This record gives sequence, C-alpha cells and structure tokens, in this order.
Amino acid sequence: MQESKFKRAIVLIDEYNQKDPNQVTVDGNIYPKELLYSQRMTTTLLGFETNPSEALQIAARAQHICRWQIPRKDYPMTRVGYLKWRETLKKMHAELTADILNTVGYEKEFIKRVSFLINKKQIKKDEESQTLEDVICLVFLEYYLGDFAVKHDDDKVIDILRKTWKKMSKKGHEAALNIKYSDKELKLVKAALESQ
Repeated sequence: MQESKFKRAIVLIDEYNQKDPNQVTVDGNIYPKELLYSQRMTTTLLGFETNPSEALQIAARAQHICRWQIPRKDYPMTRVGYLKWRETLKKMHAELTADILNTVGYEKEFIKRVSFLINKKQIKKDEESQTLEDVICLVFLEYYLGDFAVKHDDDKVIDILRKTWKKMSKKGHEAALNIKYSDKELKLVKAALESQ
C-alpha cells in the first residue's frame, strides 16, 4: 500500500529538522533542537484540537523547519531587527514546506492554505490560524518558559507572558492554566495575569 501524501510530508519535514546541528538533552536523550520542537508542536496540537485538518497538522509540524539556517545574530538586536528576523523565518518556513508538499503531490490550493497558516495570517479571525497560535504559545509555556526565565529578568519574562496571553484564545487560556508549572514559573504567570 502506498504511503499517504500526509505521512510522506511529515517524514520529509522531520528529515530536514533532523539536520539541526543544535542539540538538546531531555531525560538523558539527545535530540536535534528543531526536530524535538516540531514533535512537541504535533503532540500539543493533537491534545488541544479534537480533529485538526491535514493543513493545520503540517503547518504545526513545519513551524520551525530549518530555523537554524537564519540565526537571530544576523539581524540587529533591536525590536525592528527581531521582527525582520521573524518575518524572514516565516517566509523561509513556508517556502520550504511548499516545496515538500509539491514534491509529495498536494494541490496548489492546499499548499497555499498551509503557507497561509505558517505565516500566521489573520490570527483572531481565522480559526485555524488562532489554533496554531494557541499551540505555539502552549508549547512555549510548557517546554521553554523555564529556560527563558533563567536567562532574563522577571520583568522581561512577565512582559513576554502578558504578550503571549494576549495572542491566545479563551480555549488556549484554559489549556495554559492546566499546564504543570514549576513554583517560579507559576509565580511569573500569576504576576503576568494580575497585571493584565
């Protein structure tokens, strides 16, 4: 039996992310950083959304595809530099994913939809774009907040948490409040919500 287009697309996305030279160790196992991130995106999406579309699942898996190829340090360390870096990344992620989807035989309209989602268009207006944004925020809160909080002062972390909360839907907020935080993380989350 021929493997589905969807499964082939996921395999190819993972093959790209497998090449990430940056590695992280979790529970004694070493992972390419963006491969682990993409797997966490999929796991979180499937736990958050009952029946996500193929387009949404692919967009979640490819959210950071080959992210290491465009380092943050290549852009000015300013707000404008950060935003420019993020826009360049989104474009690259969408183009790479479009190439993969074209290779496995998806139709143009489907590919356009995935690109639309990866570019996070019309958050708050498009239901799937909002779901993807919720999942991105939930993955950050569950897996990356602790490390981020160690590297930055509390005021900056609280500010980021406030901004994160604003991007999320009511359903996203409910899921975020069910995450098991460390004592420090919970303190920071509460401080951010109290100052909303």
